[in-house]
Amino acid sequence: RHTLGIGTSSRVMKAFACLFLLALLLPRQGEAKVFEKCELARKLKAQGLDGYRGYSLANWMCTAYYESRYNTGAMNDNGWSRDYGLFQINSYWWCNDGKTSGSKNACGISCSSLQNDNIDDDIVCAKRVVSDPNGMGAWVAWTNYCKGKDLSSYVSGCGV
Repeated sequence: RHTLGIGTSSRVMKAFACLFLLALLLPRQGEAKVFEKCELARKLKAQGLDGYRGYSLANWMCTAYYESRYNTGAMNDNGWSRDYGLFQINSYWWCNDGKTSGSKNACGISCSSLQNDNIDDDIVCAKRVVSDPNGMGAWVAWTNYCKGKDLSSYVSGCGV
């Protein structure tokens, strides 16, 4: 029969404390992210949004700013549906959140996948949204804040 001495339990506690602190310091994958302006502009351009369906990169940046303030974890509850992620993709039309009755899920994705730091699926879905006849008019924020405006400030200083 073995028992732990006081010195051993102290070492075990120190080891757990070290592991806990290390876990806090390591970057986590799949969590929400608030993008910096130029970081997001480069990512959207690299994924082919600049000029996609005739909309400049600045239009996409303005839309993302007013929809989520570049926050991938954003969610807005509309009552009967919810909007998720960077572009506030709606759970009735575009994604499935398991809560929205009659969801069409036209992008074929889970809404929760729109709330992490990987925005590749958000971009694919945004391309699907803008391909519909409403174009960027599908986003109320684009219509209210971006359409027909000087949007150069959304990409200025980014070298894109």
